[in-house]
Formats: sequence, structure tokens, C-alpha cells
Amino acid sequence: MVEIKTPEQIAKMRVAGLVVAEALKACREAVAPGVTTQELNDIADKVITDHGATSNFRAHHGGLWFPGVICASVNNEVVHGIPGDRVLQEGDVISIDCGAIVDGWHGDAAITVPVGAVAPEVEMLSRVTEGSMWAGIAQMKKSNRLVDVSKAIEGFIRRQPLPPKGKWGITEGYGGHGIGTAMHMEPHVLNYVERGRGKGPKLVPGTVLAIEPMVSLGTPHTSVLEDDWTVVTNDGTWASHWEHSVAVTEHGPLVLTAFDGGKAQLAALGVTAAPDPLG
Repeated sequence: MVEIKTPEQIAKMRVAGLVVAEALKACREAVAPGVTTQELNDIADKVITDHGATSNFRAHHGGLWFPGVICASVNNEVVHGIPGDRVLQEGDVISIDCGAIVDGWHGDAAITVPVGAVAPEVEMLSRVTEGSMWAGIAQMKKSNRLVDVSKAIEGFIRRQPLPPKGKWGITEGYGGHGIGTAMHMEPHVLNYVERGRGKGPKLVPGTVLAIEPMVSLGTPHTSVLEDDWTVVTNDGTWASHWEHSVAVTEHGPLVLTAFDGGKAQLAALGVTAAPDPLG
């Protein structure tokens, strides 16, 4: 079952989404050579706490407890990297995933940040991954179906020129998800169209999904490290991860975890974002 939210509940999710946006903004500004992933975790933790929210990452997930308030995935780590004493180096790239709960409602988003100057193909990787996320978000309109989101994400990636040293690998086995009174809910949102899967549910007002493409410069195949969390590419190529929590409304998509509700990026795609319920 897909949880359908009322406009009042979406407004509450917007509050949680803005806390996530603030935490990611603080982390982005702190990323630099010499900074540890634990220091980034502590920065996000303070922002979440200062806003009266709680982390939905430092919680029980599928039999395991995640030991941080962010996932800090560096270079060939796709997702779920555990923050710790790893020191960021010039030329690295880090994907930071963060979530927060306010009054029982969840927010979840991710960004990819270069550490100083990075290789051109790494810049392309992040740009393509982020662009595919926005292509998917633009399909978050009533009367569309879930497959329209997946098709838009994959289509955007497949249309991009290949990087000088690699290709685009759309990570298999991981994707977006419903979000609301829990962080991970139905439906699962594929970042590609899977034959035989069908069109999926209709997107009706009150549907809220986390749209999160994960793309590498090589293989779509991954493995989980011995820590039971960190997902890495099988061929060692670097990866990017972008995510926003998005609500379908009567008036268009509302990006709950973007400061402007997604207005600027969606306008560039010819889509009008829904009015911000918080004004």
C-alpha cells in the first residue's frame, strides 16, 4: 500500500525536509581536503538537533543499526558509507545522504560534493546524476505512473555523452522509495525501466517519493563491504548519488527537501512547482 498524505501532512513533511536541506547545506560548505567524514556527521547532527528534529538514519534498518546521521560515501562507495576517521583528499568526491524526523514525519535527501578540484569525468558524473534526478522529479505529476519517473531518469542518463574514461552505470538493486511516517515505504522507485515490472501505481495528489538515482562511471553491479553497510562498485569506478523527497500535489510537484521547493530547477524543465505550504 502507498501512503497518501493530506495537504496538512505534506506541510509537516516540508518542515522535516527543510531541516534536511539545512544539514546538507552545512555539510556541503564544510567539505574540504583534510576534513573527516565524522566531522561532517557531527555538523549534520548539530543542525538536526538545533532544529528540534531527530535523525532517521541513526536507527534500526533491516536488523542493523546505522551508526551515523549521514551516509558518507567516498569515491567508489555508492551509498551507505559509514562516517568515521577517513580524511577527505583533494580530488575525492563524496555523496552525503541525510534524513530527519519532525513530529513523526520524515525527510530524506542526498548530494554529491567534489573535494577541491576533481577530474572532468567526475564532474560529469555528478552533473548527469543530478540531472537525471530532476528529470524524474519533473514527472511527479498527477495522472502519471511510477514507470514515468523511472523512464525519465534512465532516459536522461542514456542520452548523455559518455565520459572520457568510462560509461554510465545505473546502479542495480538500489533506488528511491516512498516516504512519510517512515523513511522507507512502498513503492520502490527504480532508476531504470525493468521489463515485465508493469507501469506501477498512479501518482495521485498526496503521493510522496524519494527520488534518488545512483550512477557510476562503469558497472551497475555492486557489493556490500564487511561492515554490512557500505555499498561499493564491483569494478572500483567512482559513483554519484543525488536525492530529493518530492510530493505530488494538485498543483504540481513540491520538492520538500529543496529550499525553494524545486521552483528554479523545475522551471528550467518547463514544469511549475507547487506553492510552498509554509509560505
